[in-house]
Amino acid sequence: MRILLSNDDGYFAPGLACLAESLSQIAEIIVVAPERDRSGSSNSLTLDRPLSLRKSHSGFYYVNGTPTDCVHLAVTGMLDIMPDMIVSGINKGANMGDDTIYSGTVAAATEGFLLGIPSLAVSLVDASRGNYLAAARVAVDMVERFKKNEIQSPVLLNINVPDIEYQQLQGIEVTRLGRRHKAEPVIKSQNPRGETVYWVGAAGPAQDAGKGTDFYAVQHHRVSVTPLQIDLTRYDQLDLITSWLNN
Repeated sequence: MRILLSNDDGYFAPGLACLAESLSQIAEIIVVAPERDRSGSSNSLTLDRPLSLRKSHSGFYYVNGTPTDCVHLAVTGMLDIMPDMIVSGINKGANMGDDTIYSGTVAAATEGFLLGIPSLAVSLVDASRGNYLAAARVAVDMVERFKKNEIQSPVLLNINVPDIEYQQLQGIEVTRLGRRHKAEPVIKSQNPRGETVYWVGAAGPAQDAGKGTDFYAVQHHRVSVTPLQIDLTRYDQLDLITSWLNN
């Protein structure tokens, strides 16, 4: 099995190194990741300049672009053979609820999905304890499960792992995305030149976090696995908007 790894924290991130080390025990691994932290870059694709591909001392390839760039470049221009799976992560921090819209980690996996490849986005919730090995073991479990029982259509799975020891995990739960409150206001400050600058505020707390959501599963020490789709159509408003336009 051949797996392409990427992330949004940069090719030097400890979560990526841990993931590569763990998955290399069961598959052939190639890493193509951003040259710097590109958290929050979503599905951005670089179209205004060329991309460069370099190789680090660790053997990881890195690109001067976004997570989406990395996967797109690897699959459509770098690799001679299509990977069997794409795994993005391990992200330092959660990607639950509304986070998935902004997440570069999820975006790298999404690009693989759009290219017809089964893809996983793996995030370590909180990450203050740094239990990357637990998240890596979960990723290995998921890949081995896929090898034994392959899903016939491309899938995009968003996986969030509580930041606890692997033995403390209370199982795996298939979930839906929850929702957060709106983000905190931007933080206004001055740079050393006296110019006004703004820092984007923190994400809001969980609002829709009831049973069945990713927030609920993680809160109860379970791994959250959410199947994602790309179709953003609001189907329940099709008739409403049609009527509104015809009046």
